[in-house]
Amino acid sequence: MMTRYMILLLTVTAGSAFAQAPTGLYVPGVTYQTDNPNYLNPNPLYFEGKITWELLKIDQPSTFWEYLQRGIHYQDDLENIKLAQPDYEKALAGNSLQNGTCQLITVATLVNGALPASLNPPACMFTIRLRLGYLLRDADPQRAISLFQEVLQIDPLRLDANALIGETYLGMAKEAAADADRKAELQNAVAAFKAELALSPVTPDYTALTGDTANNAHVHWSLAEAYQQLDDTVNMKNELGLYLQATQWHSDTYPWRIQLAQKMMGQANQIRKDHRPKEESGSVH
Repeated sequence: MMTRYMILLLTVTAGSAFAQAPTGLYVPGVTYQTDNPNYLNPNPLYFEGKITWELLKIDQPSTFWEYLQRGIHYQDDLENIKLAQPDYEKALAGNSLQNGTCQLITVATLVNGALPASLNPPACMFTIRLRLGYLLRDADPQRAISLFQEVLQIDPLRLDANALIGETYLGMAKEAAADADRKAELQNAVAAFKAELALSPVTPDYTALTGDTANNAHVHWSLAEAYQQLDDTVNMKNELGLYLQATQWHSDTYPWRIQLAQKMMGQANQIRKDHRPKEESGSVH
């Protein structure tokens, strides 16, 4: 398994190797990337981020990476998902674990402790899987989950991938026809959210440095939602408490949820109080 330091090193490598000056006339869709002065040289790793499509000066994509970049352009710039998704599919077909057109980068890939000068097949990319999986969450949730799981194969420490899996399972639970299936999907969601939290533990050193006693408010909120649907009031209340701790210093993208969490906590406390035995509540006469 790769360490966070190695992942950071690979990310820097992917984004820092610039293409050399062109050796001749650049022909869009014909001249390969090593001769294209307009974007980063992807050897040995392809650049994961977005590059302004117009700056690439490509008429028609000819590689999986170029299809990815055009798909991002369609999705982000033109807000056209119908055009973006086929390009992501073409990109994935050219960077696939199933057909051997990409490989996982591990310690075993290193040669004398360093990356080789070239990788054949190239490294598997996060961006294709994350973007395509996100678009498929409603239409094909099982495939979306498999794509997010591939992201975790590429990097087991990748943040947000488990959270996306959990959110997809929550959506599947809402669509489940049978109660047993609904509960199974909710349990899968709980497991995924817990896996996400495990990647960012709140240690004493962390608390001493930041003052935070919990983090990742979004995941705690989603966990509370899953437990609520499972009628698990105890764990729901615990997650709402952690959510409120996580938002104490950082608020929330949706600040209305803070007040809602406080209200739900109060309701849960009242339900617990109303259901206590009379002996426990001191109401024995």
